[in-house]
Amino acid sequence: MNKNFDFIMPSVNFFGAGVIEKIGKRAQMVNIHNALIITDSFLEKMPDGPVEQTINSLKQANINFSIYNEVEPNPKVRNIEAAKKVYLENDCDGIITVGGGSAHDTGKGTGIILTNGDDITKLAGIETLDNALPPLIAVNTTAGTGSELTRHCVITNEKTKLKFVVVSWRNVPLVSFNDPELMLNVPAKLTASTGLDTFVQAIEPYVSVNRNDITDGQCLQAIKLVEESLREAVANGHNLEARTKMVEAEMLGGMAFNNADLGYVHAMAHQLGGQYDAPHGVCCAILLPIVERFNIIASPERFADLAVAMGENIDGLSIREAADKAIDAMQQLNDDIGIPRSIKAIGAKPEDFELMAENALKDGNAFSNPRKATKAEIVELYQQAYDAE
Repeated sequence: MNKNFDFIMPSVNFFGAGVIEKIGKRAQMVNIHNALIITDSFLEKMPDGPVEQTINSLKQANINFSIYNEVEPNPKVRNIEAAKKVYLENDCDGIITVGGGSAHDTGKGTGIILTNGDDITKLAGIETLDNALPPLIAVNTTAGTGSELTRHCVITNEKTKLKFVVVSWRNVPLVSFNDPELMLNVPAKLTASTGLDTFVQAIEPYVSVNRNDITDGQCLQAIKLVEESLREAVANGHNLEARTKMVEAEMLGGMAFNNADLGYVHAMAHQLGGQYDAPHGVCCAILLPIVERFNIIASPERFADLAVAMGENIDGLSIREAADKAIDAMQQLNDDIGIPRSIKAIGAKPEDFELMAENALKDGNAFSNPRKATKAEIVELYQQAYDAE
């Protein structure tokens, strides 16, 4: 566990019903006068949705704006290049992202190539950025990735089908907004997928080699909140209490992995997402019980802690038996909210596993995994995920 560490998060985070109305004032405070709103066409068209509410707040603050509305799931290099063009053509001086992780990553990526060079693929890695991004504000609409308050920017190279990560403190938005009311109409499948991403992003930092006492507490509370609320949020998306707890979990998990990092679940999921353009949360969820069972021997006591956080009764069990309970609970949550058990469901092909395993071990998330794997072992984990029923 790290005893000397820095702790990174946005300087201001607004949480709760109605906070979106503060965007205009906050944009003024970070010297945005002509914003580029980065979002997708669905959110832009939603009556009284998050984009419309953002625009209303900007107008009240006399802030001009332009819109880039072509954000894709698993954002591509072409998306950030197109958004940069809109930014420059309209003389923008700041970025406001409205959406989930894809919008926030597109905004970060756009900022990166505006100030650090045109080719973002050359900047993959940890702390590779020399220059500050333009002022960045993130308005979050899903309880999922935590990207609105993290230093991670995940982009897909559509030419190579490889997802890569640019990790830098310069990527952290200056201000984040999490309003649970914006999430009431998120469909059940998306709620399940993003919610499981939140879950994974609380589990991996807890067993990471880069964890610390602060992130431990954040992870355990996030896991408890997910256990209390995700099933209900999927079953009844208009349950504001469940949505609120999921936002709290997402923020806690985001702050935790922003500082303690992740592991092989994300490293491997990035390859599935890049290769097959599959939903990130689904990829993570399928891999979670398989990868963490592999990890148990590195820290069985911590997996026993996870079992307790997930509400499992471990009285009378050995540490290893309690650790196994945690894996069972992970799989049960997946099953309860309709996550498939096999990566066959997202189109995975065994002939791709060798290349994906090689790239997974190069992913920035791989280095903090508690157990070190060979390429052959990563291939075997993909195979287990493929054969699962």
